[in-house]
Amino acid sequence: MEITKAEYITSVVKYDAVPDKQLPQYLFCGRSNVGKSSFINALVGQKNLARTSQNPGKTQTINLYLINDNIYFVDVPGYGYARVSKEKKKAFGVMIEDFLKETDKLQICFLLVDFRHKPTEDDILMYDYLKYHNFAIKVIATKADKVKNKDRKKNKELIVETLGINTKDLIITSSENKEGLILVKNLFEAEQK
Repeated sequence: MEITKAEYITSVVKYDAVPDKQLPQYLFCGRSNVGKSSFINALVGQKNLARTSQNPGKTQTINLYLINDNIYFVDVPGYGYARVSKEKKKAFGVMIEDFLKETDKLQICFLLVDFRHKPTEDDILMYDYLKYHNFAIKVIATKADKVKNKDRKKNKELIVETLGINTKDLIITSSENKEGLILVKNLFEAEQK
């Protein structure tokens, strides 16, 4: 799918506040600083649609982006960031859970993991949660440009084994050099048919 238009619509903390609940939704989740905002920006070809930061924990609400006037990208707060209070972490969890329980238009959950590292316990918990609730999941390995060629096979196998997924459910990407982005865009096109 070619993305010709992308705009920030609103930030919500409850599903009730989503403006057009009939549009297909694609959710982006992952630990803090995994590169969710950079990945969304790279997908849409804009530098500043989703706000990025060197400091983890920038996204603290559910942010909705309208793509091509007919689908939503849903960016949720990252998990696993130590400097956020326990109360805030719990609130993020409740917010995301509320969204997932209420929506019936979610097409794919993109779980972003860092290609440089083994998936964390939080990554495993999130994957298992999404799988338990029968959401369609694609795992996106980010920051591939930072991994040496000799380490790619090993890192890929580590993600596949740790999460217990099929290789076909993993897409290796880089927001820097655009690796893998076309594979992700093709998923939107397939879902729209």
